[in-house]
Amino acid sequence: MIFLSALITGLGLGSMYGLLALGFYVTYVVSNTVNFAQGSTMMLGAVLCFTFWVTLGWPAPLAIVVALMCCALWGVVVERIAVRPFVRRQSEAWLMATVALGIVLDNVVLFTFGRDPRGMPPTPLVTEAFVVAGVRVQPQQILIPLVGIGLAIAFTVFSRRTRHGLAMLAVVQNEAAARLVGINVAVAVSAAFALSGFFAGVAGILIAPLFTISSTMGTMFGIKAFAVAILGGITNPWGVMCAGLLYGVAEAMITASFGSTYTQIMAFSLVIVALALRPEGLFGRASVKKV
Repeated sequence: MIFLSALITGLGLGSMYGLLALGFYVTYVVSNTVNFAQGSTMMLGAVLCFTFWVTLGWPAPLAIVVALMCCALWGVVVERIAVRPFVRRQSEAWLMATVALGIVLDNVVLFTFGRDPRGMPPTPLVTEAFVVAGVRVQPQQILIPLVGIGLAIAFTVFSRRTRHGLAMLAVVQNEAAARLVGINVAVAVSAAFALSGFFAGVAGILIAPLFTISSTMGTMFGIKAFAVAILGGITNPWGVMCAGLLYGVAEAMITASFGSTYTQIMAFSLVIVALALRPEGLFGRASVKKV
């Protein structure tokens, strides 16, 4: 019974890690860069949703939509300020720049939102429950993996079946050829970062009812999501999502078996062992270098 409860919790957490890791994937395959402010963007989604819904009294659907739009816009801001100027100079300083911008956002939220953690208002998704094999399950715990996997499917269809999705993926493969066929490379890269911000915002809004909301809530989520992206093979979207689910379940099982004291130690140790055995990731492919 304990392990079934851990499995349900792990699938929910794993879906959040997978969504954040998909954000790393989409920026990497389009621009060969990643947004290390991804965890902060997740926090921003939760904070904005709380502010619009609870503080300002907006209807919940409107608060969610506007919060997600702001997260997508923030993704574009990150690309314009912390990535594009350095990529143009062929510098890898965007690594530190995105980290720094995430820290700036965390502190801005700290001063404006406040230091004290807050909780989302109770809704039937968390106050009601049904029993599965003797385990009490909240609808929110089922909604999280459904939304996470649903968005992964939608993104796969978008990137492989639509003109705009194919254009985004064509940029990193051959930027010069993409320009020749009329693809606006700058817009494609900005769109990738906007999509990355959207994924992070969804993750923050979904997980907020189960956790407290604070300016630091996204830090550890962001670190774990990047580990998941590498673990799954950062060029494989479904590998990234599956790695997120595996990591979430493993983390929940460790907590159920040994207690939360050992969760981070054992979970990250498993990541190290997995990458030592498969440096290209569990679902990645080793790159072939021409000599």
